[in-house]
Amino acid sequence: MNKLTIKVPGSTANLGPGFDSIGLAVNLYLRVEAVRSERWEFSYETPGFESIPTNEDNLIYKAAQFTAKQKGMTDELPAHHVTVTCELPLASGLGSSAAAIVAGIELADQLLALSLSKQEKARIASLYEGHPDNVAASVYGGLVIATHHEDETFVVESGTPELDMVIMIPNQELLTSESRDVLPTTLTFQASTRASSVANVLVASLLKGDVRTAGKMMRKDLFHQPYREKIVPDLPVISAFGEEKGIEGVALSGAGPSIMCYTNVGKGAEALQTLQAAFPVYQCRLLQPAKEGSTVTVVNETFSKK
Repeated sequence: MNKLTIKVPGSTANLGPGFDSIGLAVNLYLRVEAVRSERWEFSYETPGFESIPTNEDNLIYKAAQFTAKQKGMTDELPAHHVTVTCELPLASGLGSSAAAIVAGIELADQLLALSLSKQEKARIASLYEGHPDNVAASVYGGLVIATHHEDETFVVESGTPELDMVIMIPNQELLTSESRDVLPTTLTFQASTRASSVANVLVASLLKGDVRTAGKMMRKDLFHQPYREKIVPDLPVISAFGEEKGIEGVALSGAGPSIMCYTNVGKGAEALQTLQAAFPVYQCRLLQPAKEGSTVTVVNETFSKK
């Protein structure tokens, strides 16, 4: 009998103006252990996940089933008992859903012997999620620049930036669907051109290792943050505070409500202390980019869960 162990990094997306196209893997992880069982069952060892379905309504299972269908597999997925531990808070902007989707794809890949490439995994995940930023970062690790289309998903691996990050997690959750409701349906040609130019400079500065310029572009985003300030009112406050204290960049982590602060390597611990003291209602944590994407380990076992 085999026990599967799957490890998927969380992610932060957008980084300001890179809306739905830029993702960065972070060193917080979703871990899954799966062994054969008489039925599908999911158990969470991390507090705060009590509301997550423990049967075939679980997102990990749904993503696994979706993967099977995408590859034309008609056989049922063999039932497993899945134990989950997750360092990613729910609905906080750290890609918890994306990590679960990637875990499901990895699970199906192993159970059905699909031998999927990273490119195929990212494509399937993007089809399921609707956009590639978080899922591609969780598959590949590091910084990814991606675009998703009906016929193909393009992902460019862009290395791992040398920087420190401080995630600021509020007490409340914010569903991505709610955060998208405040966005406009259209932008003018002039606004779109300027917003795209800001995103282009963000990417170039990250690739060059220029965290200061990248931070300036985060504050000049026109795609989503000006609209989401309505539901995350602390964003402009923390951004202004960070600029005053020499913190290079501040941006929503994905759709929020968490806020990610970016500094040069070695300055993260000081930034953490400064931010936590000034904003005690937030849970602040020092993070680094995760170089490696999702991984799978297969261990021989002599038992199965009943």
